Amino acid sequence: MKLLSVPVLLLRRQVAKDAELLVLRHENAVLRRQLAGPVRYEPADRLWFAALPSLIPRRRWARVFPVTAGTVLAWHRRLVARRWDYSKRWSRPGRPPTTKAIKELVLRLCGCR
Repeated sequence: MKLLSVPVLLLRRQVAKDAELLVLRHENAVLRRQLAGPVRYEPADRLWFAALPSLIPRRRWARVFPVTAGTVLAWHRRLVARRWDYSKRWSRPGRPPTTKAIKELVLRLCGCR
């Protein structure tokens, strides 16, 4: 049984190395793109940095990734907050209008009709 775990371990190490190279290459591309000013990660950059940590052992994250796990979580929180802000439901401020059937029922119960 242990004989079968050796190729899996070697394959996992190779995948982690490939993922690490992808992260470093992408970071270099971002830095080359922004030589003049502060580093600003675009949504595509953030996607790379959010997707690749699962392929790299956690103990090597600090040496490989230019951002911390907290930064990735903050990006995710902002993304979710923008996506689920329910702004499309707020057509106008204030209380929604009462339907005609409810108005008629209230008038009938109070004896006004």
